[in-house]
Amino acid sequence: MASTANTELISPETFKELAILVNHLRVPSFPNILENFLSGLCHFDTIIMVTYKASFKPIIIHPKDRSEHSPTLNMYINQAYILDPLFNSIQQGTTPNISRLVDMAPDSFEDTEYYQTCYKKFDLVDEINLTIALDDNTTCAISLGRKRLMGSIKRGEMIKLKAVYPLLEALIKQFWLAQSRDYLEYVPSHGPIKYALKTFASGVLTQREQEVLGLILRGHSSKAIAETLGISAGTVKVHRKNIHARLDTSTQSEIFTLFLNHLDEMDKDRN
Repeated sequence: MASTANTELISPETFKELAILVNHLRVPSFPNILENFLSGLCHFDTIIMVTYKASFKPIIIHPKDRSEHSPTLNMYINQAYILDPLFNSIQQGTTPNISRLVDMAPDSFEDTEYYQTCYKKFDLVDEINLTIALDDNTTCAISLGRKRLMGSIKRGEMIKLKAVYPLLEALIKQFWLAQSRDYLEYVPSHGPIKYALKTFASGVLTQREQEVLGLILRGHSSKAIAETLGISAGTVKVHRKNIHARLDTSTQSEIFTLFLNHLDEMDKDRN
């Protein structure tokens, strides 16, 4: 019955567009055709198709033309992605097939320097993410962004996306098998999030202070940090005070700048 219900959600025109998508599996225009197909199911202002692999920086599949990459997108791809809720969810293996960023972001995400310095500049009020496991180490994420005028995604749009997801998953896997070599110009990264945060301020902070700092950078409130680490809110407050004292900082902005500098140094050491 569920399969029949899903079929009824897909119009004859959508099936025709799916056929066109299939015909482009082995040609470079597949991501463009995929964008057109998705626009018939869900309204969006922006689309980014990215692959994440454990120890490499993300690769932008679409839009591939670098002239279409904003400074904010370049900042995200080169460094800031490490603090992004979607990336962290993928790393932890907890990402739903279709999700909204608001549902996976930490409780104080909008207070983070990453949000204020990077993500906020995308000017989105909603973000819908489709994630596809391409192999054991590589995940494809298609992020559909909506700005204020368009508003949040509607329930009917989510239902349509969920109905066609199994087909999209199969097609994108086949696309990757056929065309991945065209995108595999990997640039060495600073490694997984755990390693980047583990080495940040090592020798200056205690192990517990590093754990607290990592959760702060990713957008967890003091209350959420206390619950995650099994300590009191008062202890978290002490750790926050000690972190600032040891790093000679007074704001999260200063800590964020130090972290970006740390990532730059890691890249230099690898090159």
